[in-house]
Amino acid sequence: MSTSVPKEGDERTYERTFTTAEVREFGELSGDQQAIHTEPNEDGELVVQGLLTASLSTKIGGDLSYLARRMELEFVRPVYTGERITCTWRNESVVERDDRYEIESGVVCTNGDDEIVLEGAISGLIWKG
Repeated sequence: MSTSVPKEGDERTYERTFTTAEVREFGELSGDQQAIHTEPNEDGELVVQGLLTASLSTKIGGDLSYLARRMELEFVRPVYTGERITCTWRNESVVERDDRYEIESGVVCTNGDDEIVLEGAISGLIWKG
């Protein structure tokens, strides 16, 4: 369980670089075997599946013991293997209830050139205790 009380304006950041092996494994698990995820481009890169990129936000949510109820994501531009991606999560609103906190959050993922690759809104909750 999360040990801190969530507050409006709280931000968390997580960074990672996806590998070719991870893209291939996610393709096997998800069934998303499009050529862009299995056949390298002229630079030897694969395009990372959008939902694999979105897992950056689920990593942060997991760290917070956040249970997502709704996710609205826009995949703005492709992510390539070997590219460092930074995800920033920000609590936009927090409503305290007797047994939980109901939270609306925004996420933005950017590449090394500071270009947005994914942005979205997530609503969910963190249970108290």
